[in-house]
Order: sequence, then structure tokens, then C-alpha cells
Amino acid sequence: MAILPIVTYNDDVLREKAKPVTEFNEETKELIDNMFETMYNSDGVGLAAPQIGVSLRIFVIDADNMLEEEDEKPGPLAFINPEIVEKSGRKIPLDEGCLSIPEVTDKVIRPEGVKVTFKDQNFEDREIDADGWVSRVIQHEYDHLEGILFIDYLSLFRKRMHKNDLKEIEEGKREVKYPVRPKL
Repeated sequence: MAILPIVTYNDDVLREKAKPVTEFNEETKELIDNMFETMYNSDGVGLAAPQIGVSLRIFVIDADNMLEEEDEKPGPLAFINPEIVEKSGRKIPLDEGCLSIPEVTDKVIRPEGVKVTFKDQNFEDREIDADGWVSRVIQHEYDHLEGILFIDYLSLFRKRMHKNDLKEIEEGKREVKYPVRPKL
């Protein structure tokens, strides 16, 4: 397994709609393993393939450490060609951050729950009903596959509040504890 550099927010791959996965083979499994390794190394709870410069509809999550003791813990999961088929519940504002936008957080309003269909890391068809933090992580990572970043949900005023942070990231001057690949 390898730890891969994470592209920063201004990289074009993060603004593209990712392509569907058509090959379900050892290479795909290796990519998923590397994504998990990269996510854990970065202390993340989710990572989408575009964040490592790969325009494919894959993301991985492991949000168990964010859950309460009594919550059901889905464990590490890979989502291949996911589709959000239903959103439910109230829309709730919560702080989000992103490994591609290091050290920047802000409130994003998202529905409480989602139902998602996907293939998992064993290439088996799955459906999951998620709520709370797991739902939020899924929605955040799914957005990456659509070319959307959490800062896109912010008001112009809130974006301006992060202007200096974004400039620092863009210029490769932000100190980060994991490998990143700023756009050159």
C-alpha cells in the first residue's frame, strides 16, 4: 500500500465530474487500499479519488471514531459508482473540513439522512441508509465526485473570510502534516 499526495482545492480534477468505474479488478482494489492508507495517514474520515488526482467515482470512509458508543458503526467502506437515491430529515448546519483544503472549516447545511446504492470494496452491490455523521461524510465525499467542494456552499461573505487561507494553500505555503500536491 502507498500513501498518496492529496491535491489541493484549486486543482482542476476537483472541479470535474468523475468518470464511472468500469474495471473491477486488482488495480481497482489497489487504488482503494491506497486511498484508505492515505485517508488514515491524513487523519481523515473520508477521501474521494479526485482528491488524489484520479477522476473516478470512488470514495472511502471510516467515520467510526466520530460516532457515539451506542451508534451503529459501519466500519471502513469503499463506495464505487455511488448514487444518492434519497435524502431525508431536517437540514442541519455543521462544521466541515476537507483534506484538500487543509485547516479550513465552516458550517455546511446538509440533510440528516441519505440512502445510497453502490458497489463496495469487494465489488458487491450494496445499499445503505445513513444518518448523522456517516450521512454527512457520504454527502461530502459524493460531492467530490460531482466536482463540488464544501466551500461552494458558503456565502460570499464566508468565502471572503477564508480568502487568506485559500491563497496560502494555493501558493503551497500552508504547512500540512500529510503529503499534498498543490497545483503548479
